Amino acid sequence: MALGSSAPEIFLSVLETVTTLGETAGELGPSTIVGSAAFNLLMISACSVVAVDEPKKILDLGVFFTTSIFSIFAYLWLFACLSDYTGSEDVITSGEAKLTLSYFFILCTLAFAADKFNAFLASKRLSKKEKEEQNHKMIVNAKKRELRLYSIKFSELTVIEIGQGK
Repeated sequence: MALGSSAPEIFLSVLETVTTLGETAGELGPSTIVGSAAFNLLMISACSVVAVDEPKKILDLGVFFTTSIFSIFAYLWLFACLSDYTGSEDVITSGEAKLTLSYFFILCTLAFAADKFNAFLASKRLSKKEKEEQNHKMIVNAKKRELRLYSIKFSELTVIEIGQGK
């Protein structure tokens, strides 16, 4: 949904960039990207919440908090890059661009780690009965694999006769 709603803005930004090569960059590119990000963050989230019949519960809060913090950080970082705070007002330096790209990979790594940590915690929460059921299923599957191997090694009829006690 985000890509579909952002496609027109991305196309306009690319078009402006290509038509003004070698000139001072216009305001259309950054404005459309920031506007599209704000739209995606606010409106698409709101539509998603309204579209469901009953409220949904976020089960993996680690990834949710990670992406939420990075979303807020992204707006603050953009403000810092474009303000006089960094000494390069209205100009994005190559260092700022490289840092922005590195923040993306940091976000992906932290979100992945939070997801894996949540899965680890969920596996530890399994009750004793659920663990016994999993062990039983593993034993049954191992026995089925063993019977399949016997049926290949000998013949299927022999394995059936052994199973029937003949």
